[in-house]
Amino acid sequence: MLNFARIYLIPGAILQSVMIGGGYGTGREVVEYFSNYGAMGGFYSVLIAAACIAIVFALSLEVSRVFSVYDYRNFFKILLGRFWFLYEILAILLFLLIIAVIASAAGQVLQMELEIPSFMGTVIMLFSVVVLTFYGRDLVVLVLAYWSVFLYGVFLVYFIAVFLMFQDSFTGQVSTTEPGWLTSGLQYAFYNMAGIPLILYAARAIETRKQALVAGIIGGVIAMIPALLLHVSFISQFPAILDAELPVYDMFLMLDHGWLRLAYLVVLFGTFIETGAGTIQGFVERFDGWWSDRTGDTLSPKVHATISGVIVALAGILSQVGIIALIAKGYGTLAWGFMALYIIPLLTVGVWRLYVADRESLD
Repeated sequence: MLNFARIYLIPGAILQSVMIGGGYGTGREVVEYFSNYGAMGGFYSVLIAAACIAIVFALSLEVSRVFSVYDYRNFFKILLGRFWFLYEILAILLFLLIIAVIASAAGQVLQMELEIPSFMGTVIMLFSVVVLTFYGRDLVVLVLAYWSVFLYGVFLVYFIAVFLMFQDSFTGQVSTTEPGWLTSGLQYAFYNMAGIPLILYAARAIETRKQALVAGIIGGVIAMIPALLLHVSFISQFPAILDAELPVYDMFLMLDHGWLRLAYLVVLFGTFIETGAGTIQGFVERFDGWWSDRTGDTLSPKVHATISGVIVALAGILSQVGIIALIAKGYGTLAWGFMALYIIPLLTVGVWRLYVADRESLD
């Protein structure tokens, strides 16, 4: 059972964990890329994003398995050759943006709940990320996988509570569709898939093509189920919820269940930490690969923590821009860059390299 989970479930759980902090944890990304296009428009957009993520995730896992590349530097040498560093430039920008989004959200939540300055919440969250990264890959993988189970439980209770309390509010909203849902779904998929090369360390247990393809498809579903559930829950509060900075937090306030809001806050802050740690771990793996090529050894935990500290400090500065502006402008712009540097090369060069590898193995 443990081996089954490592092969088929953990890759998707880790992908979801990296995606979930700034988007699912707060709900702001779901509003921006799905709910803004109406009830049915958002549903169609979620399906488009899930299909794209599943295909690209499966192919990426297979390329990683066949060529034994488990960090993004060597992965993109397969796809882009000597121009692999172009992805790294975009990835650094996206990475800083992700951490900035969750840092901004953490500060806002703690300010509203505990009436402490927002920057203190940001500092607490970023410090926790550095501590988790200090203890290395195994702890990060374990925390990311099991925290997702807890998160799913809380959001399942949330979804049921919303349906029971606001079921009459869904009437008249379920058939609405606004133009732009297709492009928005693609944009969402493009920039979220950009995190896949950062978590290739989760593919080490995969041994066959079938395992890679099935794990990729399952991962696409796991990653998008929270988006679908959140979108459906937001339908009950159209159109007011579309302008909320932290839509999920506002929904929990409307439910007025103290214990459920407390559980959400625990999940939310833990999710912020796991999202930051999961993303940082991908960069730490990259530095380890670079150092190993030069010296044959890996970097120490103290160096890992130092790398993490520098990155989260930069993200903390960027977080002062505000969560709505970061998500609406930053993610949408980067999406097209990742389509050009990751998705198109994977679907062309990546597929061709797999074909050539198959032919060579037969010979």
